[in-house]
Amino acid sequence: MRCRLTADRALRSLDEAEAFLLDRAMLTRTADCALPSLYEACHEDPYQLGRPGFATWPATKWSWFGELAERGYLVTAVHRGKNLVVSGEVARLLDPICRAETARMRASDRGWARLLDHLAAAGPSSLEDLRAELGLKRQELKELRAPLQRCGAVVSRSLHVTAGEGHPHSSELARWDQVYRGTADAAAADPAAAFGELVEAGVRAAVVAPEAELRRWFSWTWYWTGSLVDDRVRRGRMRRVDGYVVAAACE
Repeated sequence: MRCRLTADRALRSLDEAEAFLLDRAMLTRTADCALPSLYEACHEDPYQLGRPGFATWPATKWSWFGELAERGYLVTAVHRGKNLVVSGEVARLLDPICRAETARMRASDRGWARLLDHLAAAGPSSLEDLRAELGLKRQELKELRAPLQRCGAVVSRSLHVTAGEGHPHSSELARWDQVYRGTADAAAADPAAAFGELVEAGVRAAVVAPEAELRRWFSWTWYWTGSLVDDRVRRGRMRRVDGYVVAAACE
């Protein structure tokens, strides 16, 4: 019921989609794991039956994902490179992780540092402007930005959508700290602790999830420890049931 997995619980309006996001706190675009999916909750026939890619998106409700972003909700690629729209609650958990990743990635690669520093100086920039200002080819910029987006250091926003085609015509890139201001002590927060809270929030969003799947939800596998679930089970924050986990708050 909570994840609207049956047709009688289908989302009927953008306002309902927003309420669904606020209730679940994070939504994938399409169904790919136990995390709740916006498009799955629409229960609408695809744009073009039998065709792959964008054609599998809901025929009339495909724009809702981008329209949630227009209402101020962040869309990130931290779900292993796939789109994830998050509530303010989850953005707060992401903040120390994404700030730590910005610093780590800037220090570890000259190309990443160049792009991050340019965005810091110029502000959020379109892909066209970045290619011109940095002297990069389309593929070169794609190779630079993809891992930065995947780890949350950079966030992409659609500038506008080409009518009827179902895909963004152009995008704008910004550093995480330009799209989410956070709190004064965010930089000092422990990203590993925030990661544990994020996984727990994911379990609450999913209601029930295969335990083996949890470590594949987010890009930062280096924060995963074998004790993450054990610690939460011991503290009564999660419960194990035949290979699945349930957050205590969902019971």
